[in-house]
Amino acid sequence: MSDSPLRVMIVDDSRTIRKAGEDILTSAGCVVMLAEDGFDCLTKIKDFAPDFIFVDVMMPRVDGYMVTQVIRSHEHLNSKPVVMLSSKDGVFDKAKGMAAGATDYLSKPFKHEDLIAAVTKHVPAFVPAPTK
Repeated sequence: MSDSPLRVMIVDDSRTIRKAGEDILTSAGCVVMLAEDGFDCLTKIKDFAPDFIFVDVMMPRVDGYMVTQVIRSHEHLNSKPVVMLSSKDGVFDKAKGMAAGATDYLSKPFKHEDLIAAVTKHVPAFVPAPTK
């Protein structure tokens, strides 16, 4: 991996989830961009050019499934890992996420280790900064 920090986008309509994810990933050495829903994500994603994207499934205006489909249709983003975040973790929900193009699925509430593990699983070159 290059010397530049991993760029991660967190898309979730919950301010608490966005803040928790931002704190965890920033302390791991990532540059984090937050989006409060799918529409907000789609307005910011091209300029931010994330290396990794966490997307909540259930959001107002544009849901996580639609956001993931749009990301997969964009040539500069279609190979980036997209991990869906959801409190709905049934087999059908996970299958629907994968059908939309998600790389993986993480159930909420998540722990610090869950977020870091998801990133290192899909970006093997990423080495999180040691926690203080």
